[in-house]
Amino acid sequence: MTEEYPWGRCVPLEGPFEMCLAVPMKVIEIKEGGTGVCELEGISYDVDLSLIEKTEVGDFVIVHAGFAIERLDVEEANERLQLFEDLAESQPS
Repeated sequence: MTEEYPWGRCVPLEGPFEMCLAVPMKVIEIKEGGTGVCELEGISYDVDLSLIEKTEVGDFVIVHAGFAIERLDVEEANERLQLFEDLAESQPS
């Protein structure tokens, strides 16, 4: 089952600011019409893949506002996901 992604994962920062981030996701299904399904933290999301050429199942992509905007290798995707986790943990609850 897929869900609509609350696009632009917003991370609350100290003070009156929020920051919306594009996040790495793994492509788990390619659909017709330039769309696909990507996964993040065990949840599947419908994503527009039309901005990236030759996307394949297993690729990691940066997703922002429902669009895949960049392809990443596995190592880079894991590094970015770790940075997001570190950022979230550093913020007060």
